[in-house]
Amino acid sequence: MPQDSMISQHLALLTRRMLDSTARAVEDLTSEELHFRVHENTNSIGFEAWHIARTVDNLIHFAFDRKQTVWLRQELDQAWNLPRVDQGTGMDTEIAHEIHFPEPGALAGYIRDVAVAVEPSIEAMDDDYLQTLTIIRPHGELPRIHIIGQVIIAHGNNHLGQMNLVRTLQGKEGLGF
Repeated sequence: MPQDSMISQHLALLTRRMLDSTARAVEDLTSEELHFRVHENTNSIGFEAWHIARTVDNLIHFAFDRKQTVWLRQELDQAWNLPRVDQGTGMDTEIAHEIHFPEPGALAGYIRDVAVAVEPSIEAMDDDYLQTLTIIRPHGELPRIHIIGQVIIAHGNNHLGQMNLVRTLQGKEGLGF
């Protein structure tokens, strides 16, 4: 689709920056730090990072265009013994807390692969495409521009802030957004 919107360029840039920060948040951690939970009711940095990347991957590739996700193309569900389709939204807390993620560098690699795959897709979205309504669970039918702005960028940055806090609580340097 032809590019006729500066908005799509900005959405692509903000999505890329959020994913790059997410990858940076995990790549220097040990496995123990990746799985550390501050409190029994919180998720690990690994879960938050996986959730961010899986959400972006699912929405841009599958929900919008019914294309195969990076997750499935790379068969990471099988390689890492993680859910095939689920990306964490509405997941039972006990299940979320039991998930074991691969070594931090591998998780960061997946996050970066998602960033590389989605950036040109978002940049190519024209205004009509961005205004198209798409059904996503649990939010219902929304314009794609809202999904990218709220569900991907704002929601993703909320989780990124949680990751940043847990990093600093473990004595790691903050991300310095």
